Amino acid sequence: MDKKTPLYDTHVKYGGKIVPFGGFLLPIQYESGIKQEHMAVRTACGLFDVSHMGEIVVSGPKSVEYLNYVLTNDFTDLKVGQARYSPMCNEHGGTVDDLIVYKRGEDDYFVVVNAANIEKDFAWMVDHKIDGVEITNVSEDWGQLALQGPKADAILAKVADPSLIPAGYYTANFDGSIKGIPCVLSRTGYTGEDGFEIYMPADKAADVWEILIEAGKEEGLIPCGLGARDTLRMEAAMPLYGHDMNDDISPKIAGLGFAIKMDKPDFIGKAAIEAATPLKERRVGIKVTGRGIIREECDVYRDGEKIGYITSGTFLPYLNGSYGMAIVDSAKREIGAAVQVDVRGRKIDAEMVKLPFYKREQ
Repeated sequence: MDKKTPLYDTHVKYGGKIVPFGGFLLPIQYESGIKQEHMAVRTACGLFDVSHMGEIVVSGPKSVEYLNYVLTNDFTDLKVGQARYSPMCNEHGGTVDDLIVYKRGEDDYFVVVNAANIEKDFAWMVDHKIDGVEITNVSEDWGQLALQGPKADAILAKVADPSLIPAGYYTANFDGSIKGIPCVLSRTGYTGEDGFEIYMPADKAADVWEILIEAGKEEGLIPCGLGARDTLRMEAAMPLYGHDMNDDISPKIAGLGFAIKMDKPDFIGKAAIEAATPLKERRVGIKVTGRGIIREECDVYRDGEKIGYITSGTFLPYLNGSYGMAIVDSAKREIGAAVQVDVRGRKIDAEMVKLPFYKREQ
């Protein structure tokens, strides 16, 4: 049975269209619609319920050694208050999940994982535990909201002490608060915009939602659902687990080499990733030049030869066009080259382009 986040009744109150996603009942959109929600985040601000995400605490004197072994990134120099993105691989070099690690204190790490993978990730992490480490699934204790868009800073400053709002990207303050409610304020997001992911006790999530909605009225803040979250991350070319990577797709193929530190002594999947170099397949952007919308699992052709497949694809509102991300044969991957995408037997003209499709002005 699908779970409800602490904000389920709030979504119903605000007219959210509820659908099952990752084992939870969540709004795909509100009455404003996906396009308007998407544009609000690009031009003003949007508020998302992301309480379905999981939280796992890793603590103990061997925490850094453990994280460096079970994850592909390097956490040796991570400072208290910083966050770092990392894939987590299996022995074959495939992706168990991608996640964010926060250093909450010395030997105390707060790990945020994808909703559909909470139990799988926790079991994987426990199965590979070493002495001197404790691993605790605290997902039920936390609610999480994402306040995203160019006006997020101004809105949050109305309800939180500005001195406690993190200034740097991928930094967080674990001693923040919103109108007296204890909150973790994290300058992170999954939309390609500036903004925050805010963690609070689960039973306070609805209160924080209402505070932010009220504070953001003048800035054009609106509630946003899963639909806009997907189109926004697509424009920013952020991979989605289960689509652009999975247990069989290496994060290296998915374009996440920046978060794979091959100079570490060892980590799970390192040998398999080394053995698969040079890559036979790589991720690339696909921009439709003809007519039609490309979708996941559609085959990609170049000069009549199948060279790969779409992993994520849809119409992107801000760019006003159809785009997709694809995994293609490395030897056939050429930026600017014409390709065709087979959508239910109809070939749609497109071209290979650089990622990301959209990058905000700094």
